[in-house]
Amino acid sequence: MDKEKTIQSRKRFIGAGITAAALFTAFRFFIPEKKKENKTVKMLTQDGVLVEVDMEKLTGSRRQQITDNQLKTWVNKKPR
Repeated sequence: MDKEKTIQSRKRFIGAGITAAALFTAFRFFIPEKKKENKTVKMLTQDGVLVEVDMEKLTGSRRQQITDNQLKTWVNKKPR
């Protein structure tokens, strides 16, 4: 009698485990994944065009900031 109870309790335990695994797997496929928001930064190119660049593409190194005079001479505007 004890042996039958242990076999039935094992079967219930295994059945509950398989059911839980199936539910977790089903939720994984039916719930949509969160989309990553692409954060962009507006930057000025050397020829004076404003572009948006993904922050992931930028390097994380710190650089010195340029002065206003350096910025004014850096932009090359083409005559029209």
